[in-house]
Amino acid sequence: MKHQIDPKIDCVFKALLGAEENRNLLIHFLNAILSSDLLAPIETVDIINPYNDKEFLEDKLSIVDVKAKDARGAIYQIEIQLVNFANLPERILYNWADIYSQQLQSGDSYHELRPTYSIWLLAENLIKADTDYIHTYKIRDNKGRVLNDHCGIWLLELDKFSIHQIDTEQQRWLRFFKEGDQLNDEAGLPDWMTTGEMRQAMSTLRQFSEKERDYHAYQARQNYLREQLTRQYEFDEERKAKLEALQREQVAKEREKVALAEKQAAIDEKQAAINEKQAALEEIERLKSLLAKNHLDS
Repeated sequence: MKHQIDPKIDCVFKALLGAEENRNLLIHFLNAILSSDLLAPIETVDIINPYNDKEFLEDKLSIVDVKAKDARGAIYQIEIQLVNFANLPERILYNWADIYSQQLQSGDSYHELRPTYSIWLLAENLIKADTDYIHTYKIRDNKGRVLNDHCGIWLLELDKFSIHQIDTEQQRWLRFFKEGDQLNDEAGLPDWMTTGEMRQAMSTLRQFSEKERDYHAYQARQNYLREQLTRQYEFDEERKAKLEALQREQVAKEREKVALAEKQAAIDEKQAAINEKQAALEEIERLKSLLAKNHLDS
């Protein structure tokens, strides 16, 4: 290979799983990721938004996820996310809900709805609370009972994946997406990459590496994504700076509030001392007056 290619770059990712000639890779990927949740292996799918290299590479607003439908009508969405940003969980849930709701047209009945599954490969960690690299979300009650099988969201955090002894096809795909940019079939592939599916995946990477037009398009997508990431970074930094400024302002206000309270407490304490002294003087005068009266009466 002339150039090493990152399978996480959106045009490569969609060519891998969204191209008609790689339909078998998409089926293999879905069966690998969803194996423990499928009643039976997926045998065939229709790609709803197939990859078209010319349209994709010339349009910066191209749809970058992969959508497919199996024989029973279940819908699968697969998306790659290189960088996390604020409200990503909300976006993930909204995307699932949008795809699910789009099944019904005017006059359609709810019984026509079919399960919709979203799979997100995340280059950065989203769930900070644990070290699990796979998180599966479904609609359950507080006792763990599933409402129905229509909802499934899978988050695959590639940064957490560190398994070297590959035992399952799921692990094989995750390692491929995490380390694919380091692979070179001319130098020899590692043992875990010697399956038919992985060799086919490498041929897609090789196409982006060898064909000048595809490689230039790949570079253009990389540059575009770098620009987006830079803008996101700048936005996050600006947001962070504003938040820190707001926090400093709140701290200053709290300190000012405390200072005013302490000042008022000192004033109140001083006034209480004055009042106490005044009361003592008044008591002394009262006692003097009483003594003088008793002296006159005697």
